[in-house]
Amino acid sequence: MVVGACPLGADLAAVEALVAAGAGAVVLPSLFEEQLVHEQLGAHHFLDAYVDANPEARSFLPDSEVFSLGAEGTLAQLQRLKATVDVPVIASVNGVTPGGWTSLAGELAAAGADAVELNLYEVVTDSTVTSAEVEARQLEVVTAVVETVPVPVTVKVSASYTSLPGFAAALARAGARGIACFNRFYQPDIDLDTLGLDRRLVLSTPAELPPRLHALALLWGRVPLDLACTGGVHTGADAAKAVLCGATVVQTVSALLAADRPAAALGRLVSELEAWLDEHGYRSVGEARGATAFDNVADPGGWERLNYARMLQGWTPRPSRG
Repeated sequence: MVVGACPLGADLAAVEALVAAGAGAVVLPSLFEEQLVHEQLGAHHFLDAYVDANPEARSFLPDSEVFSLGAEGTLAQLQRLKATVDVPVIASVNGVTPGGWTSLAGELAAAGADAVELNLYEVVTDSTVTSAEVEARQLEVVTAVVETVPVPVTVKVSASYTSLPGFAAALARAGARGIACFNRFYQPDIDLDTLGLDRRLVLSTPAELPPRLHALALLWGRVPLDLACTGGVHTGADAAKAVLCGATVVQTVSALLAADRPAAALGRLVSELEAWLDEHGYRSVGEARGATAFDNVADPGGWERLNYARMLQGWTPRPSRG
């Protein structure tokens, strides 16, 4: 069980409690390249615009270089966690350019990150850009980071690839060590009163788990990557399903954020998973891993399109209570 990228990773006491409750690793809150660039440009513009405004300006306005702008806060938290907990601390980077990703990932690896999670979150709005171009650009980024950092690189992907197995195989060829399924696409809603966008965060539910299970089952044993399940895991039973489909690790975030005591919630997940494994005769997570993956189930067609038709044909309306 891994604590996924979320605000809890920025709280040293919270991380200590989560590790004590059974967290096997912690992912730091994501660094967004464009957000850092925006903050840096804004500060530089404000300060540099006044530096030569009058002869005395330099006496009361410091040069912009003296400010801590960028990844310094995350780097400091990474070092604090490394000095405090004895589980892997994973850096999370969400970037948009090969140079930006490489620079951020390199800084985090140099500061002691045990691994780097590249978050390939990209919303294409240009109708002239093809999916092949997007994937080629993403693979270029992964290759650049893998060649730069001395620690394992895992890639967190969306569910939007036409051929996820094909892209996963390309990630392996680019040097990635793992793949995390999936990003949550935080889509803004519409506020009907203001006609503006409603950007409130909505936590995941177990209803989001099946697409992850499907992807894990298709990838396990077919690509040389460790698999991570992220999204929709709220109980030990959810975690067991992910492991059965091939997950090496199971990340959880929403179940912790929704709890009054995140560490207690994580401890419950771990205990429930252990109880399920014991009840079903598995001596370790490794023995259960991949038991229901595509190549191991009695009816592989259940993971394919044929199952879609069967489910629709088997649907019947609930009897009316009126």
